[in-house]
Amino acid sequence: MIPDNYMEKLYAGWLGKLIGVRFGAPIEGWSYEQIEKTYGEVEDYLVDYREFAADDDSNGPMFFLRALEDYGLNATAEEMGLTWLNYAPYEHGFYWWGGYGNSTEHTAYLNLRSGIPAPRSGSVEQNGAAVAEQIGGQIFIDTWGLVNPAAPERAADYARRAASVSHGGNGVYGGMFVAACISAAFCETEIGTVLRKGLSVIPEDCEYRRVAEDLIAYHQAHPENWREAFAYVKENYGYDRYPGACHIIPNSAVMVLSMLYGQGNFSKTLCICNMCGWDTDCNVGNVGCILGTLCGLEGIENRWRKPLNDAFVCSSVMGSLNSMDVPSCVTYIASLAYRIAGETYPERWRAHLEGNAARFHFDLPGSTQGFRVAMEQEQPEESLLSNWDGALKAVVKRLLRPGYAFRVFRKTHYHPEDFHDSRYDPCFSPQLYPGQTLSVRVKAESGPSLSAALYVRNRQELLKAEPEVLNAGDWTLLRYRIPALPCGCIEEAGVLFTALDGWNGTAVVLLDDMDYSGVPDYSVDFNRESVENWSPSHREISQFTYLKGIWRLEDGVLSGSCADFGETYTGGREWTDYRFTASLCPILGEAHRMNFRVQGAVRSYALELSEKGLLRLCKNRNGYEILTECSFPWETGKWHSLTAELRGAEIRVLSEGKELLRYTDGDAPYLSGCIGASVAGGSHCHYRDFIVAPVTIE
Repeated sequence: MIPDNYMEKLYAGWLGKLIGVRFGAPIEGWSYEQIEKTYGEVEDYLVDYREFAADDDSNGPMFFLRALEDYGLNATAEEMGLTWLNYAPYEHGFYWWGGYGNSTEHTAYLNLRSGIPAPRSGSVEQNGAAVAEQIGGQIFIDTWGLVNPAAPERAADYARRAASVSHGGNGVYGGMFVAACISAAFCETEIGTVLRKGLSVIPEDCEYRRVAEDLIAYHQAHPENWREAFAYVKENYGYDRYPGACHIIPNSAVMVLSMLYGQGNFSKTLCICNMCGWDTDCNVGNVGCILGTLCGLEGIENRWRKPLNDAFVCSSVMGSLNSMDVPSCVTYIASLAYRIAGETYPERWRAHLEGNAARFHFDLPGSTQGFRVAMEQEQPEESLLSNWDGALKAVVKRLLRPGYAFRVFRKTHYHPEDFHDSRYDPCFSPQLYPGQTLSVRVKAESGPSLSAALYVRNRQELLKAEPEVLNAGDWTLLRYRIPALPCGCIEEAGVLFTALDGWNGTAVVLLDDMDYSGVPDYSVDFNRESVENWSPSHREISQFTYLKGIWRLEDGVLSGSCADFGETYTGGREWTDYRFTASLCPILGEAHRMNFRVQGAVRSYALELSEKGLLRLCKNRNGYEILTECSFPWETGKWHSLTAELRGAEIRVLSEGKELLRYTDGDAPYLSGCIGASVAGGSHCHYRDFIVAPVTIE
């Protein structure tokens, strides 16, 4: 059965993963000698990131898990391969795109794109052992252990399917081992037992297990000095003995060594693993997840947690999913875990797991969910955010006179300047939109008399509700419907607290249950959008992500063209019923599309201006299928306005107020998703604007 403390242990495990990735990232690929010469003993984060950008080690685990949502709880390896195609951009972001035959993930992705299904796509038979047995089989695997607590064999079975999309042989065994260790850590107390259970799920005669058992024996004979153990690893299992850019065996040896000599201590284990070098962010991330789960939240020092602030970003093609927070990941994983195990949700967490709790609930111990605090007029002497009995507590010093204000807020959209570096090229669509309604509960604990108002901010202005005066010690519910805005890219949302009397001391406020809901009511005018430079080779149009193709702003319009296919997206994946209008001007070719209910690169609907004056309604299921069509005399070089009205499984298509098509999808319909545009077959199309609004009642 799932342990009673599952949610807390799961939280600690996922925190441990992210801590390990962040800790190891600055010295990825370094040798032990380089690390020691440069830093001496590494015992803390080496870089003070503004925000830690997306990383392949954390992209993969969260997005591959979505196979269970998209294809069912018993998703096959082939369906997990489709999940790769759905969420990973084409040769940018998400992975290390190191070339076919060099990067295992790049090789597998192109195999999948070419119609080679998983598990063949990652097999030794298809790609050869040197490619198939690189490290990626274990670095993306953590969530399969987290979603199968206290069930190592079941965790290993899921991991086998997931790892086989891109790897074979020892590459798959490493994934099975890591997932089983994480699963076992939910119910065991000794790291030695965890390791034995992890090894029990892989073949006795495989090299991965043989190396691990050799290190266990070495540790038993030489239990004191991890540096001597690493010298043994380097001599017997070093990089020079294995082919490829980053083989799994040397790195697995470092992981096992650090867990043995770390003796179940979270900080000690991570520091040993990082000092050994090689693929540090991958190794320390896996070890961090195992040790975080084993040790629990109480075993993770706050110095590791505080810089993360529960924030988590990714670089999938779904921009609104790329800005997350750690507790939301925990809730998502747990909702799947109880269903896999066939257990009912525990009463304490039922509302959270059923999706009926506020998005930002602060109910997990110590959680801050990416919130921040800032003064409006000047920097405070001190500002602190912490968790206080299931609420967010903000402490702000230096409120000097009436009218001085401070904000407690969360970023809802990011730009390149928010990050220390781009790493795996994150890109974002806003999480919050005009027309939606914000709500939150607030309380003034001590300090000056305060008013409070919900607000949102874009790059041009701050919009806020009417302020309400707070009664000290009482909770107040605030609500704010964000007005419809043209080009409303909302970048942050929160509460603006304003002092009503003079105070030279400390203000203490609490926030709880912040949420947003409703259908967006906004437009995108491409004449007002801009291009953002994430890296010299990676540029995105603001608010948009793209899969493939050339997407540029030209003379105030969005221009999309391609050799074979190109797609771009914005908006929220959770949007259900809405009205989407787009203005299209075909330039060249015969496949010009506006997409809606987009759930990824291989899951969406589209209206297509097609050959011979046809308008087609298509469904993308790893390839566009025609659902229905009608005559529509579109012309090259002429603007056409099309509208899709979405109500449940019904799709109604209009142009200039006239109904053209009506179709009900009875075959596994997509009931939610964002919006976008796509072209195919060498087509070139311009888009002037996108308009999203609530569906009117007929």
